[in-house]
Amino acid sequence: MSEPLRVLMVEDQQDLRELMGQALQDFGIEIHTAVDGPAAVQMIEQHGDFDVVFSDISMPNGMTGVQLSEHVARALPNARMILSSGYARSQLEEPLPEHVEFLPKPYRLNQLIKLLKSPATTF
Repeated sequence: MSEPLRVLMVEDQQDLRELMGQALQDFGIEIHTAVDGPAAVQMIEQHGDFDVVFSDISMPNGMTGVQLSEHVARALPNARMILSSGYARSQLEEPLPEHVEFLPKPYRLNQLIKLLKSPATTF
């Protein structure tokens, strides 16, 4: 039996973070959560070795999802980085790095699970 997928989900809305976290656990995904970019950086430093980091692009407390993705690329070079936004990719304020996958909002739980469990795709 393979190890469960280890995902760090960065979401500032508590109700969404709890709901999605529980749903992903129900699908056999080991989920860790952080409320913002700085908390995610701390989680990576303390727990490391995540397979996927999934984050909103717009977050409070001075670190965007794009800035977090740059940290992830350095700290976890083998991890996938998935960013999500209610804006279309073409409307984003800053371009996404090549290694980042994009999931537009609103998304359905099954879309997220399919993306998490699929091999990495590049755009």
